[in-house]
Amino acid sequence: MANILNIQTSISGENSVSNKLSQAVINQLLDKDPNSKVVIRDLALNPIPHMEIHHFSASRIPDEEKNDEQKEASKYSDEALKEIQEADIIVIGVPFYNFTFPSTLKSWIDSIAVAGKTFSYADGTPKGLLQNKKLYLNFAIGGVYENGLIENMEHYLKTLFGFIGITDVEVFQSQGMMVPQLKDENFSKTVAEIETVLA
Repeated sequence: MANILNIQTSISGENSVSNKLSQAVINQLLDKDPNSKVVIRDLALNPIPHMEIHHFSASRIPDEEKNDEQKEASKYSDEALKEIQEADIIVIGVPFYNFTFPSTLKSWIDSIAVAGKTFSYADGTPKGLLQNKKLYLNFAIGGVYENGLIENMEHYLKTLFGFIGITDVEVFQSQGMMVPQLKDENFSKTVAEIETVLA
């Protein structure tokens, strides 16, 4: 039995390609282990506020030392941290908005990249504290790009998650999702790839 955390970031709801790709991943995982638990965090419907100094400061105070005001300030980070710490598998849908991923995903990342909780410099060098987790990144891109934009976004996310200890990363992507003559075929190819890789 695995704990699966599904991070949804698309504003498109049921029409979201990135959500559909993530669901294809989750379906394969559940086929192999039907007793797994899936926790959904929809950042489009319930976004985490962008980081401000009082959020940043409060999230770095040990829980037992926080006063009521600090607990309120850090509640979003505390919730997100608990979810990712408890997860065995993280599945993230990543749509492509204006040449990058949604700002709601960056806010979530800011809330889980917390010194002493997901990474540490205690030994003088950075050490990721989230060990033995699997991450699936599912990119949905409206156009077709060969200029390194997608690779740069992928590199950033892999670097960030590697920094907090998550180095086992699988990436799936569908490009041309806003191109009528490409959308269906490319999406089907990506789902077939997911089914093959996770079989």
